[in-house]
Amino acid sequence: MPDRGGGPSGPRIRVGRPSRRVRTLLMTLGVLAVLGMAFTMFAGFWTDWLWYRSVNYSSVFTTTLWTKIGLFFVFGVLMALAVGFNIWLAHRLRPPLSAMSMEQQNLDRYRMGIAPYKKWLLFGITALVGLIAGASASGQWRTWLMWVNGVPFGQKDPQFKLDVSFYAFDLPWYRFLLGFGFAAAILSVIAAALTHYLYGGLRVTSPGARATAAATGHLSVLIGVFVALKAVAYWLDRYGLAVKSSDFRATDNWTGLRYVDANAYLPAKTILFCIAVICALLFFATIWRRTWQLPVIGFGLMVLSAILIGGLYPAIVQKFQVQPNEQAKEAPYVEKNLEATRQAYGIDGTKVTDYSGTGNTEDKTKLRDDVGSTASIRIMDPNIVSPTFQQLQQIRNYYAFPENLDVDRYAKDGKDQDTVIGLREINLAGIPKKNWINNHFRYTHGYGVVAAEGTSADAQGRPNFTESDLPSKGDLGTYEQRVYYGEKTTTYSIVGGPQKEIDYSDDNGEKTTSYKGDSGVNLSNPVNRAAYAVAFGEPQILYSGAIGDGSRILYNRTPKERVEAVAPWLTIDGDAYPAVVNGQIQWIVDAYTTTNGYPYSSRTTLGDTTADSLTATNDNRAVVAQQNQVNYIRNSVKATVDAYTGEVKLYQWDTKDPVLKTWMKAFPNTVEPKSDISKDLMDHLRYPQDLFKVQRELLTRYHVKDATTFLSGSEVWQVPDDPTNRSGSAVPPYYLSMKMPDQQAQAFSLTTTFTPTGRDNLSAFMAVDAEAGTSDYGRIRILKLPTNTTVNGPKQVQSQFNSQEDIAESIRLLRGGDSEVEYGNLLTVPLDGGLLYVEPVYVRGGGLKYPLLRKVLVTYGGQTAFENTLDEALNKVFGADGPTTEPPDEGDTTTPPPTSDNPTVQQALEDAQKAFDAGQEALKKNDWEAYGKAQNDLEDALRRAEDAQSEASGTGGAGGGESKPGDKPSGSPSGSPSPKPSS
Repeated sequence: MPDRGGGPSGPRIRVGRPSRRVRTLLMTLGVLAVLGMAFTMFAGFWTDWLWYRSVNYSSVFTTTLWTKIGLFFVFGVLMALAVGFNIWLAHRLRPPLSAMSMEQQNLDRYRMGIAPYKKWLLFGITALVGLIAGASASGQWRTWLMWVNGVPFGQKDPQFKLDVSFYAFDLPWYRFLLGFGFAAAILSVIAAALTHYLYGGLRVTSPGARATAAATGHLSVLIGVFVALKAVAYWLDRYGLAVKSSDFRATDNWTGLRYVDANAYLPAKTILFCIAVICALLFFATIWRRTWQLPVIGFGLMVLSAILIGGLYPAIVQKFQVQPNEQAKEAPYVEKNLEATRQAYGIDGTKVTDYSGTGNTEDKTKLRDDVGSTASIRIMDPNIVSPTFQQLQQIRNYYAFPENLDVDRYAKDGKDQDTVIGLREINLAGIPKKNWINNHFRYTHGYGVVAAEGTSADAQGRPNFTESDLPSKGDLGTYEQRVYYGEKTTTYSIVGGPQKEIDYSDDNGEKTTSYKGDSGVNLSNPVNRAAYAVAFGEPQILYSGAIGDGSRILYNRTPKERVEAVAPWLTIDGDAYPAVVNGQIQWIVDAYTTTNGYPYSSRTTLGDTTADSLTATNDNRAVVAQQNQVNYIRNSVKATVDAYTGEVKLYQWDTKDPVLKTWMKAFPNTVEPKSDISKDLMDHLRYPQDLFKVQRELLTRYHVKDATTFLSGSEVWQVPDDPTNRSGSAVPPYYLSMKMPDQQAQAFSLTTTFTPTGRDNLSAFMAVDAEAGTSDYGRIRILKLPTNTTVNGPKQVQSQFNSQEDIAESIRLLRGGDSEVEYGNLLTVPLDGGLLYVEPVYVRGGGLKYPLLRKVLVTYGGQTAFENTLDEALNKVFGADGPTTEPPDEGDTTTPPPTSDNPTVQQALEDAQKAFDAGQEALKKNDWEAYGKAQNDLEDALRRAEDAQSEASGTGGAGGGESKPGDKPSGSPSGSPSPKPSS
């Protein structure tokens, strides 16, 4: 026979089967590859299970896992059955003989080609759609658990009189079922139509009928099911109007029915529901009538009705009924939105009080005296002084503080004081030599708390430390200082085994330790080691000799990661903060329950609302749930993470929140009752910043209670931009112990300001009582300023500071050389009808790498001062001396001894001044040896001056204001350690 291959003729090369050895090798490699992939999947599952078991939250893992598996199989099987059954039915209803046409002859080849593989093809198609549907359904585990465990809110929506739980828990699940039904119906129609076409039940170009009676009946039923589901969708859309978002004049995220919804869309949806039911029945009737004429007419009528009734009619109502008299038409619906939004965000109890903005008392002395009782003004800005903590208290390069420190309250002499606090966490970037052992075995933890008074600074502008040194000591007493879990601890560590860890270093060298806690996962089991070697991509975990009996691996070490993992149904606040509680360092994490199904409540995007100048400039200060839109939020859980053991505890904080109750039913025994919160922990709980930022954003519009004002937009406020930096982002809220006009004493508060939209003058001041455990906790107070007078807002106050000639000249001098000026938090304090503004000013200059407090800006009633201390600035503004607001620094001897005509005294004082200057110069250069020598010279000179002065006066003792032997030298204040070098 001739060669039909088209190539040259010649000897053919026979390709034989691979040898047995090659086949065995290939089979072995294939088996190993499959086993490798299987073990990789197993490693991820197994390490997750081990971690959840190690933190005693294995029930969260199992509940979530079984819920996902159940949804996957149920809905995967349902989708596979729906599609597979309709393919099988279409094949069974195929005509016995196909028409003699070119179309059918071409299809015969495909029919013959797939005939031997029909069962496998059916199984493959159904398995594929089942897997896709199951994977999609498993992602709805939260929706399922909320529907199954939902508890009533005890509140009904104003339109349909249904409990809010229907919209929050039921409606989302019904919508998922509806979407699943639509997907199953559409895929079934497509699969059945293709099968009918392949086997001749549907014909496109063949002569005669285009479809057999069997195909017509089958497809009519499927389309009828689709139309019936559309009828259900129209019915659910009626309730969906209560949670529908739309743009409206007063807000971009308006939620709920408006006039056109209640009077046009609602009846339209009801009419369309009836039409869709009739249309579905017409399709079902095709089983007997064997014609699509009536169903097609009905379907066309439904589409036309949807256009006319569902689209055109509402537009006519809006144009000719609403717009000519919008305020009167929309007012009843706006009132419903106002009430629901205020309830959903917890701002319904906000107290708005008129405030003059100008001082009422002319007695300046009294005003000056009232400052101390009105507020404990914090001049240590936690967002500025972290480099100062780092330089003075880092001690070793492998320690670090977060970029933003925290503000808390600690008792001193029986009185609470605002305290700036941070933890000395491990910093792997600073270890002397990086390798796997050092990174994960030796440098494993930070050490100690560093805290400073928030209301004072020493003579050099440094913090007055109340807890310092290494190991830390001070006012906080005895506590476990090792920090294995923290905000900067983002890598895994292996502890407790044969390899010793570096604990801390002192003058006697490095101290070592071995972890004694039971946190983490035990690696003594070879299966565990292999699983973690695969999961972390680090084969050394499998065979390293540094791992042995007692070795445990610690990971998921940031407080936010741990709380998110054990409670995946919570939204976590962007800022965890540390506190010393009952002898342990505890990270306190605020967590929220949310929903976007609260009827009539306007939505907000958490990522946008919680952003401010700190989140814009600091990677460590995160925003909440970047794209998450909600219209209900509660700070329902307070969580703690032990910095040593990593233990996570969830405490029920909002005992009335139905969303939390629902999740507690779904995950029983994971949240502890509020009564279990100890008093020591309660003393450090506070009102969370992110919730406050969400509430203040809503209150820019929802502080008004009547629909007329809301619709007019005349009372809309805005959160001002932060005037102390150039980020262009909103000013962050500030924690401050202060007293509002209706309060009898100071309370730890969270404060912010408002300005009118598009303007810079002040429109309102807002504060919330942040002191947990008090009757007023969470109470929001707003001082509303009159609209007929102008009171300077933050940006105007900052501009006033910068524009005054003497202040501008002083700032220019501070910037001399290579110095940088940094503005601290601009604090606002209501005082006697007026507003007191205070802003600390820091200088980072010369050889110093950290900011020091140099000046304080104060303004009140048009008077401005720029002085070295807060007391001096307040005295100048009020023209009167008052009680010292900054605690005296007992060891500070910055006031020089009195001058004297005695040459010996004069010479000693000159020597003292030279020694002081030499010490400051050495401090700038971090020359600690020279600094120590200068301090000794200073002490010697002051002693000589005292002795000479005593001899001249004949008293033999220290005179007033003179330094006594043994006094602490200037520049090393009492209560704070002398600076130590970083190594």
